[in-house]
Amino acid sequence: MIFEYTPKGVCSQHYTFDIEDDIIQSVVIIGGCPGNLKGISKLITGMNINDVIARLEGTTCGPKDTSCPDQISRALKRYRDQSVSY
Repeated sequence: MIFEYTPKGVCSQHYTFDIEDDIIQSVVIIGGCPGNLKGISKLITGMNINDVIARLEGTTCGPKDTSCPDQISRALKRYRDQSVSY
């Protein structure tokens, strides 16, 4: 499933995730620090979204209370919350 997210308070501008059975198949990040975000994308590809959330949640950037990794965790939490069937 393709899931898109617009981060807030960071340099990156848009995230596109391909997720199957809670496993990240790919991530495309527009904007931000290209090398760092390409590296993060490679590291989280193949991981379960819950593991990524646990590792990245709460990461800050300088004086900001969020960061691109934290925004990735927020995006995945939103995906998880929207994917829960009632």
